[in-house]
Amino acid sequence: MKIVIHTMEQIAGVEIFPIISLLLFFVFFIIVGYMALTADKKYIEEMKNLPLDKVCDLNDENHLT
Repeated sequence: MKIVIHTMEQIAGVEIFPIISLLLFFVFFIIVGYMALTADKKYIEEMKNLPLDKVCDLNDENHLT
């Protein structure tokens, strides 16, 4: 572990990397949350029931609308 700590101390500007990763995580989380909250409810309901459908015709063009 001393090798890793020593190496990280020698890198200039290494203290910015955790801040950037935290910001990227929060931006990604906010975007996914926004997409989930604003998604079409009909599409979500269709996807929720998809594993339970007995007949699933992938050639049917209505499943994309």
